[in-house]
Amino acid sequence: MPRIAGVDIPENKNLEIGLSYIYGIGRTVALKILAELKLDPLSKVKDLSEIQLNALRKRLDVMTLEGALRQQIKANIERLKYIKTYRGIRHSRRLPVRGQQTKTNSRSIRGNVRHTAAGTSAKKSQPSPT
Repeated sequence: MPRIAGVDIPENKNLEIGLSYIYGIGRTVALKILAELKLDPLSKVKDLSEIQLNALRKRLDVMTLEGALRQQIKANIERLKYIKTYRGIRHSRRLPVRGQQTKTNSRSIRGNVRHTAAGTSAKKSQPSPT
């Protein structure tokens, strides 16, 4: 398996799909990169020559990928929290950031724990003391 940007790319995948294994590269960006390098997106990763692999590595070295991209995203979120923007407050409270409703949805961000209000649950029947 060729190793590009610190990620092992599966050999039996098409180039377009194989590049999307790298964090920060989706299918659209992969197609643009392959068009720049004049590589066929439908060819397999194992069919690449060493020269083509090196050209691909050089092209990807210019981009922010993997760990550096994750750090950059985390730093951006921390900056939003620090300057107390609306989005930063939503991040810190672990609520949806992009305007979704929260009355009935947002289970994925808030977890599956449901808090019942006092007095709303059904009363358990207790035997009478007679």
